[in-house]
Amino acid sequence: MNQFNLDITRVPHEWIERYAALETATVYEASGKHGAMSHDIRPIAAGMRLCGSALTVRCQAADNLTLHAAVALGRPGDVLVADVGQALEAGHWGEIITVAAQARGIVGIVINGGVRDVGPISRRGFPVFAPAVSMKATVKESAGWINHPIICGGVLVRPGDLVLGDDDGVVIVAAERLEEVYHASVAREAREAEVMRRLERGELTLDVLGFRKALERHGLQV
Repeated sequence: MNQFNLDITRVPHEWIERYAALETATVYEASGKHGAMSHDIRPIAAGMRLCGSALTVRCQAADNLTLHAAVALGRPGDVLVADVGQALEAGHWGEIITVAAQARGIVGIVINGGVRDVGPISRRGFPVFAPAVSMKATVKESAGWINHPIICGGVLVRPGDLVLGDDDGVVIVAAERLEEVYHASVAREAREAEVMRRLERGELTLDVLGFRKALERHGLQV
């Protein structure tokens, strides 16, 4: 088995464009409540969004050599998804590697470890989703794995899965479910738009969403 797997199938660009217009919570619900990463995988600045094809990386904790290799192998539309063993006390990703990634057309990173240079990265508009910020240095010594299945944020991520991130967090859509989940998401958006219209007219969530019956089962009236 090659440590660095170059032979992967990426998400087609048209699917990335379609999913980019959706919200993570909608996609999560529409997928049958699958693929949502843990709550601590958050954007390092409000308003960051990403959507792309997963390029997976597994590194030793506090060692980001393989992330630099992954950038070299990245293509436009890729999102790096990195497992660094949940090492929070090291800045595995910073401004220098961000500049290199942007030049390659990489559209963001999701990582289960610490990152640094939050201000400069935010000003460059590069989406970073991580559980911690740490200025502490990493080494560049150990060769990890690129484009093999990993676990990040409690979710299995395979190279070529779709990665969608916004202020609510990150959701993964398996490559073989792209069409199914997309159509379910669009249908859910339409249903929610009708709910919003009814609420704006003054109806109650208790009635529109059927919650009144749940209260009545407890013998409660509103």
